[in-house]
This record gives sequence, structure tokens and C-alpha cells, in this order.
Amino acid sequence: MKALLSKAVGGPDTLVLEDVPSPEPKPGHAVIQVKAIGVNFPDVLMIEDKYQFKPERPFAPGGELSGVVKSVGEGVTNVKPGDRVLANTGWGGMAEEVLLPAARLWKIPDAMPHDVAAAFILTYGTSYHALKDRGHLKAGETLLVLGAAGGVGLSAVELGKAMGARVIAACSTQEKVDLAIKHGADSGVVYGRGPFDKDGQKALGQLFKDASGPNGADVIYDAVGGDYAEPALRSIAWEGRYLVIGFAAGEIPRIPLNLALLKGCDIVGVFWGTWTQKNPGLFAASIDELLQMYAAGKIKPYVSERFPLSKGADAIAHLGSRQAMGKVVVTVD
Repeated sequence: MKALLSKAVGGPDTLVLEDVPSPEPKPGHAVIQVKAIGVNFPDVLMIEDKYQFKPERPFAPGGELSGVVKSVGEGVTNVKPGDRVLANTGWGGMAEEVLLPAARLWKIPDAMPHDVAAAFILTYGTSYHALKDRGHLKAGETLLVLGAAGGVGLSAVELGKAMGARVIAACSTQEKVDLAIKHGADSGVVYGRGPFDKDGQKALGQLFKDASGPNGADVIYDAVGGDYAEPALRSIAWEGRYLVIGFAAGEIPRIPLNLALLKGCDIVGVFWGTWTQKNPGLFAASIDELLQMYAAGKIKPYVSERFPLSKGADAIAHLGSRQAMGKVVVTVD
């Protein structure tokens, strides 16, 4: 079988497509014939050794996938050969076949396409945990989403709306704002591209304040970071919750803690990957709830572009350019 491998530290151009042995089933595991792989920012960072986890090389990027169960090992009862499933992998997904613990597999509805399923668990899992468990978002509150047209951002828009919030989408272009509104945002605002000087940050903060309204945003979902973080925090409501999701802007911001004091707000870290490991029961329940929302038509991943496995490096490069909207997916014939 073929796999797209990172064998040396570097960008997408360092990835190589090679033949590797097919995995064999072992107790508690299943071999998945991969149909599609979701591309996410951790893939961009991981191959450059800039992510929290640094897999031993060679490894395949790809933190989520969908496919069909090919075979199962001893003791596996939750899935059987022929079942259509999705899974979060951490890494290793960009291959024609993958061996995974059966406990990390979820059956998917017959009507759920494989490319949509591959764009589901990581983004919606992250956003659901962020808004429900960390942000305690309530119906009627105002939610400001930065980077609202990206994979996690768009999932936050849909989930925020499903949870009854007033959702404001903040994006770098009007086209992206329009997409977020199509997926449920009540309104949107276009911000410029950083870096910003002091006057630029002040203007950006005012932009977020005007968009959020006189009371500010009750919850801010920030997957962008960089120079956007402090202006966003300045627009937060009294006792608001500022969710640290990621740093797509490329820089980890330095936040003046006097803002947290003056706003009486919480700055809350969201690390879904570690949470899933420490809380397997809650994680499983959250995925079941998300699949129910999908079946009810409340959420639906938007797949903007598809690349074959042979072009998987191009898919990662495209996501890293910050031009992509929704989810980018790699498909396997």
C-alpha cells in the first residue's frame, strides 16, 4: 500500500509517497481501508516539528479519516468488516490502510459521504468541547468567532447557532464572511491582515467592539492568535470567556493580564486532544451528540477542496497558505 510520509523535518515539499507494508490486525484494533483524510493545521505544524506532539519518523500526517473496516483483531465487538467509520488518529491518516484501536472508531450514517465524515471529528469535536465544556455558551449570548471561515471556525459558527447564541463571524475577506453567514452566522466583520502597529490594534479592537455591541462578546473563539488576540479580548463582555483555540496567524500572542482583571473575564485554554485522552467517556458522548446533530441537519461540514493522496502535500501547503475555506480533504481511490 502507499502512504505519504514525513521522513525529514520541513514543509510539505519534504513529504514523499512510498510503498509500505499493509498493517495486520491485532487484539483490540481494526484495519481501516481509508477513503478520505481531513487536513488540519496540526498537519502543517507537525511535519515542521512545531506542534506539541512530535511523532517518531517516518510518519504520515493526517489526524482524522473515514473509511471502511477491512479486518478486526481479537476482542473487537463494536465494529466489523464492511462497516463505514470515522476516526481521529492524531497522525498517520494519509495512507491507503491504517491500523487503529477499535475504541477510536465511530460508525457513520449511510447518507454521510466519506469526504464529509473525514472533515468531522477533529473540527466539530474541538469546537463542541470549546463552546460547551470550556466556554459554557448559553442561549441568547453573543459569540465572536475569529477565523470563522476555516475548518474549526466554521464548525464553531454552526455549533454556536445550534446552541442558541448570536454568532458574529470575523474573517479576513468578505467572501469568507459570506460563507460563515451562509452557515448560520448572524452577522460578520472583515479584519485586515497583520501585523498591526498600536494604532492598527486599537482600530481592530474598535471593529470587534462595534460588531459585538455595547455589552461586548460573552464568548470569544480565537483560532487565529497573533496580533488579533489582544484587540479581540478588549471587546469581551464583563465576565466573558475568551477561548484559546490555536494560532493560525503564526504567532503566540502576549496578553496583558490587566485586561483579564478589568474585564473580570476568563482566558481559557482549549486542548481537545489531551482532553479526549483524559476523559474518554465524555469524549465518546460528545461524538455521539455531534453525530445526532448531523443526522438532524443542524451541522454539516463544508468541504471546499479535495486532493488525491498523490497530491496530499499540495493539500497541506494549501491549508498552510491560509487561503482555504471550510475543510480541505485528501481522498483515496
